[in-house]
Amino acid sequence: MMPNVSRGDRMAGLMTYLVGKGRANEHTEPHLVAGDDALMVWHDDAELGDDAARSIARHLDRPRTSYGVEVPGGHVWHASLSLRAEEGMRTDAEWGAIARDFVTAMGFDDNEGTKAPCRWVAVRHGVSKAGNDHIHIAVNLVRDDGTKASIHHDFHRAQTAARALEVKYGLEQLESTKGERSTRGYSPAEQARVQDSAAKFAEKKYQQQVERSGEPMPSWAELDGKERQARVAAEVRLNVPRNDLARSVRGAATSADNEAEFVRRMRRTGLLVRPRFADGRTDVVTGYSVAARPEAGQRPIWYGGGHLGRDLTLPRLREGWPDTPTRATDAAAEWSAAKRGRRIVAPGRESHEPDPELWTRYTREIGKLRDKLRSVPIDDRETWQSVARQTAGAFAAWSNAVESEPGDLAAAADALSKSAQTFRRPVQPQRAGLASVGGAAMLLASATRGGQGPAAQAALLRQLMNLSGAIYDAAKASGEARQAALLATDVRERLTHVRQGLASSTSTSNTATATATRPTTQTRAIVDEAVQEALAKIDRGQDACKGKTSSPVPDPIEPVKPRTTTRPGADRGPER
Repeated sequence: MMPNVSRGDRMAGLMTYLVGKGRANEHTEPHLVAGDDALMVWHDDAELGDDAARSIARHLDRPRTSYGVEVPGGHVWHASLSLRAEEGMRTDAEWGAIARDFVTAMGFDDNEGTKAPCRWVAVRHGVSKAGNDHIHIAVNLVRDDGTKASIHHDFHRAQTAARALEVKYGLEQLESTKGERSTRGYSPAEQARVQDSAAKFAEKKYQQQVERSGEPMPSWAELDGKERQARVAAEVRLNVPRNDLARSVRGAATSADNEAEFVRRMRRTGLLVRPRFADGRTDVVTGYSVAARPEAGQRPIWYGGGHLGRDLTLPRLREGWPDTPTRATDAAAEWSAAKRGRRIVAPGRESHEPDPELWTRYTREIGKLRDKLRSVPIDDRETWQSVARQTAGAFAAWSNAVESEPGDLAAAADALSKSAQTFRRPVQPQRAGLASVGGAAMLLASATRGGQGPAAQAALLRQLMNLSGAIYDAAKASGEARQAALLATDVRERLTHVRQGLASSTSTSNTATATATRPTTQTRAIVDEAVQEALAKIDRGQDACKGKTSSPVPDPIEPVKPRTTTRPGADRGPER
């Protein structure tokens, strides 16, 4: 059960909205399921109208108006308690009991006769647009004796109360709490901005699926309405502007070997970047924000790293980069250049073509890393969070390089990123044991600029799918069924589409005449062998998401970080 808490100062406005038609005419038969004793004497469960809403608002507001008490931030405390559509519907009696227990847990009642109670009401008006059964609770924070109710840490207390109510009433328990995960939600405005385009993307991708299958399938118009809605909702999540930015930042962070390179890679993807300096300093960066380039005449919309994802705050990102004597100085120079819109200070490896031999090296190292993960215990959250973040970053970098609009790679990156976002920072700094995944992200970020083509990408994809399988195993073993199901669909199934496309490209390239520089014969043989092995395993039906994590004794995950070299150059011109 998800509580959503907000504050305001217009009780009449809130009540009028709750008994109205709703933003999408989704409200039906608004009525009370619970409230303070005096209120429930006058109102039963009959359908409410505007007159009843104003009467209830006057009753709730009376202590504040009588005593003339002002509450900073607003005296109207509002919370919605929502169930997933898959959980079905609850009765009015059940919602009434849940509402009363929730108000007690929040401390808005009489505290067993030691305080004057707050006036409150719980309204039910049908399911949401997404089909979620829910209620709304409105509370006047001014108690009947004119004192103010405490709202200290009310967001956290609401979450704690919801977890207790899930157990008491047999509701589905929130998996992210058990897994200590926490992702940012979407505001209605964010989703509304992309609703129309998401519907077009969903229809276009369904048509592509029909063409790939080669079997008779219903047209988009003939699809069941719920399936169409689910497909559109998935595209909304992919195309929310904040998600696009998070994907670009995550790909740049994973591909980068240091903070200065991170700034340069973000700028190369077209993002606007600005640092947040420490007070009175211009050489100490404490955070950052990014924005997409706006259309002509519009202002950019900025998002801080922490609002993009809990794993994308600057302190957490710094844990994954080596600490060198010049790290802070080099990074500060690039941050300052980005803020002022000047050209990059010192171009690095992101401006050069990677060594072709690295494709083979990183493919093999990721395979060894997957073997080591078999011995990592499920409760080692720091390791699994790091693996998920790096793997999500690799797919994000690949998506940024080859997908003109969010597709299968973007969906895989987003699904994996949910396993990477923990609400607590790791107790110990992240060890440099995932350099091979970061190297893979660096290679995939340059996928459109050459490399070894589809064959090498397919071999690397195989190993990244195996890492995703390990994350799936960990989620399933931890009892996080919903996250495991998301990984199975938005990672395994979508990456199978990517694999099929790479296999087709590899077959075509083997019969075509070579028109560009090719890797050495030895390297090509190694890559072809790896590709054939990967495709054979998948075709034999060996599920990449069914590895085992049997041993309780972890081995240190510290593969040697490969040394990479770049050709010297004098690329100090404007950014590309």
